[in-house]
Amino acid sequence: MRIVRVTCFRQLQPFVDGPYVLSGGRVDEGFDSLVVRIGTDAGVEGWGEMSPLGTMYDPAFADGAFAAAPLLSSALLGAPVASVARVLDRTLKGHPYAKSAFDMAAWDALGRAAGLPLHDLLGGADGEGTTLYRSIGRSDPDTMAATARKYRDSGYRRLQVKVGGDPQADVEHLRAVVAAVPDAELYCDANGGWQIGDARRFLAATADLSYVLEQPCASLRESVMLRPHAARPMVLDESITSVVDVMDAAQHGIDGVTIKIARVGGVTNARLIRDVAVSVGMAVTVEDTGGADIDTAAMAHLSVSTPAAQRAHTVDFHHWVTVSNGVGMPGTEGGMLRSPQGPGLGIEVTIGALGDPVVDEGGS
Repeated sequence: MRIVRVTCFRQLQPFVDGPYVLSGGRVDEGFDSLVVRIGTDAGVEGWGEMSPLGTMYDPAFADGAFAAAPLLSSALLGAPVASVARVLDRTLKGHPYAKSAFDMAAWDALGRAAGLPLHDLLGGADGEGTTLYRSIGRSDPDTMAATARKYRDSGYRRLQVKVGGDPQADVEHLRAVVAAVPDAELYCDANGGWQIGDARRFLAATADLSYVLEQPCASLRESVMLRPHAARPMVLDESITSVVDVMDAAQHGIDGVTIKIARVGGVTNARLIRDVAVSVGMAVTVEDTGGADIDTAAMAHLSVSTPAAQRAHTVDFHHWVTVSNGVGMPGTEGGMLRSPQGPGLGIEVTIGALGDPVVDEGGS
């Protein structure tokens, strides 16, 4: 089965809850999504999606992905669907985010051709679904507390509190959230915004609280240096880009990792890194940097095919944004993300929501 056509679309996806605020004053208004459709000589299509979170979260930006799209689309014409990841890497060195939607589309096509849901190609579903979390952006304590109550009342059992600024202010924010939702499981995510000293001050001031510390410092080196001073679970996100990073983190006692599909270049690498993390006993979260229904479906399949004993949680990006690009995602009752059961990603893409193509290579 070979690729005979590649079409790319651009979809802007504003956030339902307004601006999303991370450490360092980083703010994003929504996702700028690259949606890819591949057509094959077998008459099977596949879809993929990728959106970076602004320009200051990862070394990635939407305009970079759209600049690379014509090059990658042309290179894939005539290629076997099963070899897409290799063709992408031979065509463009680095820039994993730009390749992610193309790789995802190939996996969708393979699943559709086989008549199997994507999770069956990735190891098989283990359980019903994956626990969802919701992020609480940095703001004043009252606003963060109110947001926490809203999400908890909506069924989210796990909440991620954005920290990584002034440690004393972050302590106040966290305590406000704890008071508002005392039964929620909390993650404190600095998005790499602290120096080691800042993180130590935050840890000392919150020694009486229960939470998981996520990506306290920007680099893997700084975070593992902090590890002996953190008497609580620690997980890393932005530092994890490869199998080597996972092995290094595991050797230094890091408890879990978050794997973002676009950051590592697509489903192919996400599965590899996930399986290595599982093999060394780490907790694993599989999610992404942004997108709507197409991307959320891929996250759901990768998540539910992660062994349940080591599966942490994930996100429901299709509920974060005001627009949709597909139908067929199961409901999220009980704070769980369930994967579609149809072949491939298992959703029907709403092509009318995507507008005119920005790239169209091959076909007629």
